[in-house]
Amino acid sequence: MLLFNKYLQKKWFVFGGYENIYYFCCIFTDITMNQTTIKDRVVGVDISLDWTSYAIVDVRGQVLVEDRFATEDYPEINGFVTHLAESIVLLVEANGGYETIRSVGISAPSANYLTGCIENSPNMPWKGIIPLSVMLRDQLGMAVAVANNAHVIALGEHAFGCARGMNDFILITLGHGMGSCIYSNGQPHLGVHGFAGEIGHTCINRSGRKCGCGNVGCLEQYTAAGGIVLTAQQLMEESDKPSLMREAENLTPELIAQYCDKGDELAIEVYRRTGQLLGFGLAGYASVLNPEAIVFTGGISKAGDWLLKPAHESFEEHVFHNIVGKVKFLVSTLNDHYRDILGASVLAWEVKEYSLFK
Repeated sequence: MLLFNKYLQKKWFVFGGYENIYYFCCIFTDITMNQTTIKDRVVGVDISLDWTSYAIVDVRGQVLVEDRFATEDYPEINGFVTHLAESIVLLVEANGGYETIRSVGISAPSANYLTGCIENSPNMPWKGIIPLSVMLRDQLGMAVAVANNAHVIALGEHAFGCARGMNDFILITLGHGMGSCIYSNGQPHLGVHGFAGEIGHTCINRSGRKCGCGNVGCLEQYTAAGGIVLTAQQLMEESDKPSLMREAENLTPELIAQYCDKGDELAIEVYRRTGQLLGFGLAGYASVLNPEAIVFTGGISKAGDWLLKPAHESFEEHVFHNIVGKVKFLVSTLNDHYRDILGASVLAWEVKEYSLFK
């Protein structure tokens, strides 16, 4: 409870709202000063394998100020949460004051909005069930909402991006892993336990690659970063064709896409195979959900047509015939740097208000 003594006499009240961005404002009352201040800001946090970024965002979705630190510097969760709380307090106090902030929204891999926990992440350094929202809430003394990055990005796309105005769409993230969020009837569909939309962990090859989740043949093992590099390595072993990929010391999906632009046949084949499997997996998904669009985000989506053209061809070949030609493939136009933070800010406006100081 970092701020308990300082803010013991202060109380918060909630009112208002506006459209799907959930523009909630709060009244801050100082008993001793008899003054009121509108709470018109939230804090958005994006936790990734490499960096943890945090920013103050206003009701219009403007990022006012931001900072970050290396996630890997805090391999123990208690130290990470303490540092994050202290960092947020310092940023807020230097930019308008703690009394202007209503709540905090966090985007994190393997996070569950319904429990507020990071649950059994295969990639993050903290294993098991991490009650992140409660841990941070108790240090900050304000409401904290936590959700997985696909859920958070979908909120951002719906509020600020290319899915604005859509009631039914699928959000796909392609990066270190493959994530997804189902947006149905104007709301994220989370399922009874909060795990809906895990298309990356649906099986497309019963004798395929081992996945970090413990299963075999998951779609993520062919469409996420590690899987794409593995496909490239297998192709180079199968063929004696010359390729720029053979000269790379640290092969990445981004490099492979650059080699595609240079006409490298093996590199093009890597993305053709990846796209075919991606489209095949998405066809089953869309046949069940019948979305208006599939929105792609993440670094791998920047491969553009090298990935999405074969994906769309495979999708149209395998999707339910009555919706052939009716599902749009869209690539996010939001700024990559702010995309997750903006989504986290929407999440923050949604969370029920809480204060230790009432």
